[in-house]
Amino acid sequence: MKRVGVITKKDSSKAVEMVGELLPWLRKHGYEPVVEDDAARALNTSGYRRSEISAISDVIIVFGGDGTLLSATRLVEGRGIPILGVNLGGLGFMAEAPMEEMRSAVEKALTGRCSVEERVMLTACVHRKGEKISQCSVLNDVVINKSVPARIIHIETAVDGQHLTTFNADGLIVSTPTGSTAYSLSAGGPILYPTLGCLLLTPICPHALANRPIVLPDSVTITAAITADEDVFLTMDGQVSFSLHPGDMVEVVKSKHTTRLLIPHERDYFRILRTKLKWGER
Repeated sequence: MKRVGVITKKDSSKAVEMVGELLPWLRKHGYEPVVEDDAARALNTSGYRRSEISAISDVIIVFGGDGTLLSATRLVEGRGIPILGVNLGGLGFMAEAPMEEMRSAVEKALTGRCSVEERVMLTACVHRKGEKISQCSVLNDVVINKSVPARIIHIETAVDGQHLTTFNADGLIVSTPTGSTAYSLSAGGPILYPTLGCLLLTPICPHALANRPIVLPDSVTITAAITADEDVFLTMDGQVSFSLHPGDMVEVVKSKHTTRLLIPHERDYFRILRTKLKWGER
């Protein structure tokens, strides 16, 4: 690992400060930093567009939170580049290295002393009038939601071609185990251990209270057809949106690629849950 990509949270002075501390260490130890241009300008060094970093890096370090890390996973899709997330604070499940341990975490990552977790990703395709018009891969979730709060939408859903049900709801979430602690959790879905091989289907505020979240094998194909003339959007990882039309069909499958997350310490996922969700506190 000689070329180290560095991606930072937008408009974060703390991220820029930490990158400024890291760059001399990287150069001293023979590594070539590949710094995102926003942070590079603030540090008066050469920089690269975010879209270029994955093509020329051996490993990527993300300074930010889960949102910044999610955007990085789409950049490296299919390249097998491992990612280390340095958490700048707040609620984070994937950016696990705390700020105060940044230097030691980076050293472990670059010297092969981190474990690597392979996380399931999803690929979502939109079909319109028999043609595939959009495709995107995500680490967390694919969400069908509406723009008008007072209306429900009708989502005809099938699993491997077998009719499941028509959800009359505010929306529908298809989530990976990694994404089970994101929007799905807020919508009443269960927490899944992040390395499990499964998918999670969670309706958002369903009209029928008997419609509950369901865990499915990650080998299935989930299809969701939009049957009503409403303003409906497909949102990927909460960051990329696509407008859906009546009659559009969304197909979600397990991606052939995974996200490789570097874990700089012995994983204790239950400690993370206790800490992030404040279990056991009064």
